[in-house]
Amino acid sequence: MLDSRQLKRERFTPLTYLFLTVALLFTMILCICVGSVSISFSDTITAVWNAIRGVPASGSITGNIILNVRLPRVLCVTLAGAALSLCGAAMQGLLRNPLADGSTMGVSSGAALGAVIAMAAGFTLPGFSYGGIMVTAMAFAFGSLILILSLAYSLDHSLSTNSIILIGVIFTMFISSIISLIITFASDHTRSLSFWTLGSFSGVNYDQAKLLFIALVICGGILIRLSSELNAFAIGEDNARHIGVNVKRVKLIVLITVSVLIGVCVSISGTISFVGLVMPHIARMLVGPNHKRLLPASLFSGAIFLLLADLAARTILSPIELSIGVVTSLVGAVAFVVIFYRTRKRG
Repeated sequence: MLDSRQLKRERFTPLTYLFLTVALLFTMILCICVGSVSISFSDTITAVWNAIRGVPASGSITGNIILNVRLPRVLCVTLAGAALSLCGAAMQGLLRNPLADGSTMGVSSGAALGAVIAMAAGFTLPGFSYGGIMVTAMAFAFGSLILILSLAYSLDHSLSTNSIILIGVIFTMFISSIISLIITFASDHTRSLSFWTLGSFSGVNYDQAKLLFIALVICGGILIRLSSELNAFAIGEDNARHIGVNVKRVKLIVLITVSVLIGVCVSISGTISFVGLVMPHIARMLVGPNHKRLLPASLFSGAIFLLLADLAARTILSPIELSIGVVTSLVGAVAFVVIFYRTRKRG
């Protein structure tokens, strides 16, 4: 996907991160202000600042909407968008394939299957009602990873990227059919499950935002620390081996880390496509292909994109709320065609 000359190309300036930071903060505030009930900028800032200072809410309707409905949702959307985009950037660098993201491995589908089974069966954990969905999604994500890697290894002991992608695509198609079958028979939960599988942040809370934050800090930190290794993979696996990179070990660490992060995201929001596929390309246009710059930029771009998609899902047909996956698929498909066309034309 890259050669050494492309990898050395720098587009980064400190102003780039400043621009991304300001854009993210502005988008978060916009998403808090805009909705079925419009809230002024000053009221939003006052409510958020008082919450940060620990000042009790005044009990106003506006304050309750901001602190109990929109703020936790905005935080969850921001963290999930950043996580999915980061996973996509890491997978594209690891597999040297511009069409790769976390879902290419089938991890997203596996996590979704686990979450759907837990929701249909009403599985919960004592003292943590939501934990059953998350634990099941994580378990199925790990199981999917083990199964896919085992099948890929049986076909190709070198765990080549082509083998992993091929089996991941087949596995995703198979899991999608099982999910559809479960939804068909889960009559009591059909509507909610169908809506959830397309992606939704409706009803999220601060506890889920905390879980997303912890997962992003731990898993994101691991991926960013592997930036140099991902740069070596981008030039080629053989070159990576020649400079001392343990190819199989790095592959396993990245794949496991991505599976954990995607499993957490899927258990909270359902399956959201195209974020991890498109946004790393946008970030690459801004800062270049160096993963030391690309991975942090992907965090910002993914968060901004998903925030805007969630805002559109909430407001386009208000008071009806669209599934966020519908919006990301519509926008992402068009954006990816444009990006792919420009890339091929430039090449």
